[in-house]
Amino acid sequence: MTKQQREEFLADLHVGVLSVAGPAGQAPTSVPTFYAYEPGGDITMFTGTQRRAPQRIERIKEAGVITLVAQREAMPPAYVTVEAELVDVGPPTPEQMLVILRRYMPEEHAQGFVQGELGDPENTVLLLTFRPTRWFSSDTSAD
Repeated sequence: MTKQQREEFLADLHVGVLSVAGPAGQAPTSVPTFYAYEPGGDITMFTGTQRRAPQRIERIKEAGVITLVAQREAMPPAYVTVEAELVDVGPPTPEQMLVILRRYMPEEHAQGFVQGELGDPENTVLLLTFRPTRWFSSDTSAD
């Protein structure tokens, strides 16, 4: 793919697979994730601190890098893999969360999801911002 094609592909609607390096001697952790990206910009996603997310966030902070894969589910196969460096971690605004969620669900569901995440006193939501540094891609329809 050209630079423009891979950036447009990543900006399209895909559930990403986020991979974070594991501790020495352990495999990386990979999880599906919602994300937002505009060509030429940064990748944003958010996570709450329930379940295993605190460990994953600490690994991201320690490593400073992640890998994100977006793929076409239908034939012919295509994918974009991005290595990206962490540039910011902090609490999101509801609007920052909605920018991501509106890509994946209807407005009323997105609003309810944000209220549920931000309204849970047991959950701390963090917005993660990454800058792409290295790209790999393939589109078999172009062969």
